[in-house]
Amino acid sequence: MADPAANPPGVGLDAQVRAADIDRWLSSRFVSDVGARADLITLYALEAELLAIPTRVTQPLLAEMRYVWWREQMDGVFAGTARRGHPVLEALTDVVARHRLARDPFDALIEAHIGRVHGEPHDLDAFYVGPMQAAVQVLAGPGHAAAVVAAGRMWGLGQTGQAGAARALRPEANTALKSLPAEAFPAVAHAALTRRETPEFLKRLTLVAASLRGRV
Repeated sequence: MADPAANPPGVGLDAQVRAADIDRWLSSRFVSDVGARADLITLYALEAELLAIPTRVTQPLLAEMRYVWWREQMDGVFAGTARRGHPVLEALTDVVARHRLARDPFDALIEAHIGRVHGEPHDLDAFYVGPMQAAVQVLAGPGHAAAVVAAGRMWGLGQTGQAGAARALRPEANTALKSLPAEAFPAVAHAALTRRETPEFLKRLTLVAASLRGRV
Protein backbone atom coordinates (compact mmCIF):
# COMPACT_ATOMS: atom_id res chain seq x y z
CA MET A 1 0.00 0.00 0.00
CA ALA A 2 1.10 3.60 -0.43
CA ASP A 3 2.31 5.35 2.67
CA PRO A 4 -0.47 7.72 3.77
CA ALA A 5 2.12 10.00 5.40
CA ALA A 6 4.17 10.46 2.25
CA ASN A 7 5.46 13.88 1.31
CA PRO A 8 2.73 15.77 -0.62
CA PRO A 9 3.39 16.32 -4.34
CA GLY A 10 5.33 19.50 -5.07
CA VAL A 11 6.95 19.69 -1.64
CA GLY A 12 10.70 19.16 -2.02
CA LEU A 13 12.77 17.37 0.58
CA ASP A 14 14.66 20.52 1.52
CA ALA A 15 11.42 22.40 2.21
CA GLN A 16 10.07 19.41 4.10
CA VAL A 17 13.10 19.33 6.41
CA ARG A 18 13.07 23.08 6.91
CA ALA A 19 9.47 22.91 8.11
CA ALA A 20 9.97 19.87 10.33
CA ASP A 21 13.50 20.20 11.70
CA ILE A 22 14.83 23.75 11.61
CA ASP A 23 17.91 22.95 13.73
CA ARG A 24 19.36 20.38 11.37
CA TRP A 25 18.19 22.28 8.30
CA LEU A 26 20.16 25.31 9.49
CA SER A 27 23.21 23.12 10.16
CA SER A 28 22.99 21.66 6.67
CA ARG A 29 23.47 25.14 5.19
CA PHE A 30 27.14 24.88 6.21
CA VAL A 31 27.71 22.03 3.75
CA SER A 32 29.21 23.78 0.73
CA ASP A 33 28.95 20.83 -1.65
CA VAL A 34 25.45 20.83 -3.11
CA GLY A 35 25.33 17.07 -3.63
CA ALA A 36 26.54 16.29 -0.13
CA ARG A 37 23.99 18.70 1.31
CA ALA A 38 21.22 16.99 -0.65
CA ASP A 39 22.32 13.61 0.70
CA LEU A 40 22.24 14.96 4.24
CA ILE A 41 18.78 16.41 3.67
CA THR A 42 17.60 13.00 2.47
CA LEU A 43 18.50 11.46 5.82
CA TYR A 44 16.70 14.25 7.65
CA ALA A 45 13.66 13.93 5.38
CA LEU A 46 13.26 10.31 6.44
CA GLU A 47 13.24 11.41 10.06
CA ALA A 48 10.75 14.16 9.25
CA GLU A 49 8.43 11.51 7.86
CA LEU A 50 8.80 9.38 10.99
CA LEU A 51 8.30 12.32 13.34
CA ALA A 52 5.10 13.33 11.56
CA ILE A 53 3.30 10.04 12.10
CA PRO A 54 2.07 10.65 15.69
CA THR A 55 0.72 14.03 14.60
CA ARG A 56 -1.43 12.41 11.93
CA VAL A 57 -2.95 9.52 13.87
CA THR A 58 -4.22 9.47 17.43
CA GLN A 59 -4.16 5.76 18.23
CA PRO A 60 -0.83 4.07 19.09
CA LEU A 61 -1.75 0.96 17.12
CA LEU A 62 -2.38 2.96 13.94
CA ALA A 63 0.91 4.80 14.42
CA GLU A 64 2.69 1.50 14.91
CA MET A 65 1.21 0.19 11.67
CA ARG A 66 2.68 3.15 9.80
CA TYR A 67 6.07 2.62 11.40
CA VAL A 68 5.93 -1.05 10.44
CA TRP A 69 5.30 0.08 6.85
CA TRP A 70 8.47 2.17 6.98
CA ARG A 71 10.42 -0.72 8.51
CA GLU A 72 9.31 -2.94 5.66
CA GLN A 73 10.41 -0.33 3.14
CA MET A 74 13.94 -0.61 4.48
CA ASP A 75 14.14 -4.02 2.78
CA GLY A 76 13.89 -2.31 -0.59
CA VAL A 77 16.12 0.58 0.40
CA PHE A 78 18.98 -1.70 1.40
CA ALA A 79 18.43 -4.06 -1.52
CA GLY A 80 18.81 -1.14 -3.91
CA THR A 81 15.23 -1.31 -5.15
CA ALA A 82 13.61 2.03 -4.38
CA ARG A 83 9.85 2.31 -4.00
CA ARG A 84 9.05 4.22 -7.16
CA GLY A 85 7.07 7.41 -6.78
CA HIS A 86 8.08 8.00 -3.16
CA PRO A 87 10.65 10.85 -3.16
CA VAL A 88 12.12 10.08 0.26
CA LEU A 89 12.54 6.36 -0.36
CA GLU A 90 13.92 6.89 -3.85
CA ALA A 91 16.49 9.39 -2.62
CA LEU A 92 17.35 7.32 0.45
CA THR A 93 17.98 4.20 -1.62
CA ASP A 94 20.54 6.10 -3.64
CA VAL A 95 22.21 7.67 -0.59
CA VAL A 96 22.45 4.35 1.24
CA ALA A 97 24.09 2.66 -1.74
CA ARG A 98 26.60 5.39 -2.52
CA HIS A 99 27.71 5.91 1.08
CA ARG A 100 27.45 2.25 2.10
CA LEU A 101 25.35 3.04 5.13
CA ALA A 102 24.52 0.25 7.58
CA ARG A 103 20.91 -0.72 8.13
CA ASP A 104 20.99 -1.21 11.91
CA PRO A 105 20.67 2.49 12.85
CA PHE A 106 17.62 2.87 10.61
CA ASP A 107 15.90 -0.15 12.13
CA ALA A 108 16.78 1.04 15.63
CA LEU A 109 15.33 4.48 14.88
CA ILE A 110 12.03 3.05 13.67
CA GLU A 111 11.80 0.70 16.65
CA ALA A 112 12.45 3.63 19.00
CA HIS A 113 9.57 5.51 17.39
CA ILE A 114 7.31 2.53 17.93
CA GLY A 115 8.36 2.47 21.56
CA ARG A 116 7.61 6.16 21.97
CA VAL A 117 4.02 5.86 20.72
CA HIS A 118 3.54 3.22 23.39
CA GLY A 119 4.91 5.50 26.12
CA GLU A 120 8.48 4.22 26.38
CA PRO A 121 11.28 6.69 27.30
CA HIS A 122 13.40 8.31 24.63
CA ASP A 123 16.25 6.09 23.47
CA LEU A 124 18.91 8.78 23.01
CA ASP A 125 21.26 6.57 21.04
CA ALA A 126 18.58 5.35 18.62
CA PHE A 127 16.95 8.75 18.12
CA TYR A 128 20.01 10.98 18.05
CA VAL A 129 23.38 9.20 18.04
CA GLY A 130 22.72 6.70 15.25
CA PRO A 131 21.29 9.28 12.84
CA MET A 132 24.19 11.65 13.58
CA GLN A 133 26.69 8.88 12.87
CA ALA A 134 24.99 8.17 9.53
CA ALA A 135 25.08 11.87 8.67
CA VAL A 136 28.79 12.07 9.46
CA GLN A 137 29.48 9.08 7.24
CA VAL A 138 27.64 10.80 4.40
CA LEU A 139 29.88 13.87 4.73
CA ALA A 140 33.23 12.32 5.63
CA GLY A 141 33.07 8.58 5.04
CA PRO A 142 33.29 5.78 7.62
CA GLY A 143 35.50 5.65 10.70
CA HIS A 144 34.14 8.59 12.70
CA ALA A 145 31.22 7.03 14.57
CA ALA A 146 32.85 7.12 18.02
CA ALA A 147 33.71 10.81 17.69
CA VAL A 148 30.07 11.90 17.68
CA VAL A 149 28.50 9.73 20.39
CA ALA A 150 28.66 12.41 23.09
CA ALA A 151 27.56 15.12 20.66
CA GLY A 152 24.58 13.01 19.63
CA ARG A 153 23.56 12.47 23.23
CA MET A 154 24.08 16.16 23.94
CA TRP A 155 21.73 17.08 21.13
CA GLY A 156 19.20 14.51 22.29
CA LEU A 157 19.21 15.88 25.80
CA GLY A 158 18.57 19.36 24.46
CA GLN A 159 15.75 18.12 22.25
CA THR A 160 14.07 16.38 25.18
CA GLY A 161 14.07 19.45 27.42
CA GLN A 162 17.20 18.62 29.42
CA ALA A 163 19.27 21.68 28.55
CA GLY A 164 21.31 21.57 31.75
CA ALA A 165 22.34 17.96 31.18
CA ALA A 166 23.14 18.79 27.56
CA ARG A 167 25.47 21.62 28.56
CA ALA A 168 27.16 19.41 31.14
CA LEU A 169 28.04 16.97 28.36
CA ARG A 170 29.60 19.69 26.20
CA PRO A 171 33.26 19.25 27.35
CA GLU A 172 33.16 15.52 26.63
CA ALA A 173 31.53 16.12 23.26
CA ASN A 174 34.06 18.73 22.19
CA THR A 175 37.01 16.59 23.26
CA ALA A 176 35.75 13.75 21.09
CA LEU A 177 35.00 16.07 18.17
CA LYS A 178 38.65 17.10 17.88
CA SER A 179 39.19 14.04 15.70
CA LEU A 180 36.25 14.79 13.42
CA PRO A 181 37.12 16.05 9.91
CA ALA A 182 36.03 19.64 9.33
CA GLU A 183 33.79 18.67 6.41
CA ALA A 184 31.71 16.51 8.77
CA PHE A 185 31.05 19.23 11.33
CA PRO A 186 27.72 20.36 9.82
CA ALA A 187 26.36 16.94 10.75
CA VAL A 188 26.95 17.69 14.44
CA ALA A 189 26.78 21.50 14.67
CA HIS A 190 23.15 21.49 15.79
CA ALA A 191 24.21 19.83 19.06
CA ALA A 192 25.16 23.37 20.12
CA LEU A 193 21.45 24.25 20.11
CA THR A 194 20.54 23.09 23.59
CA ARG A 195 17.17 24.89 23.77
CA ARG A 196 14.46 24.12 21.23
CA GLU A 197 12.60 27.36 21.89
CA THR A 198 15.55 29.61 20.94
CA PRO A 199 14.58 32.13 18.19
CA GLU A 200 15.85 31.25 14.72
CA PHE A 201 18.18 34.24 14.41
CA LEU A 202 19.95 33.24 17.62
CA LYS A 203 20.20 29.67 16.39
CA ARG A 204 21.87 30.95 13.25
CA LEU A 205 24.39 32.96 15.27
CA THR A 206 25.10 29.98 17.52
CA LEU A 207 25.72 27.73 14.53
CA VAL A 208 28.04 30.26 12.89
CA ALA A 209 30.11 30.46 16.08
CA ALA A 210 30.14 26.68 16.49
CA SER A 211 31.22 26.14 12.90
CA LEU A 212 34.03 28.70 13.12
CA ARG A 213 35.40 27.04 16.25
CA GLY A 214 34.59 23.44 15.37
CA ARG A 215 33.02 23.09 18.79
CA VAL A 216 29.48 22.58 20.04
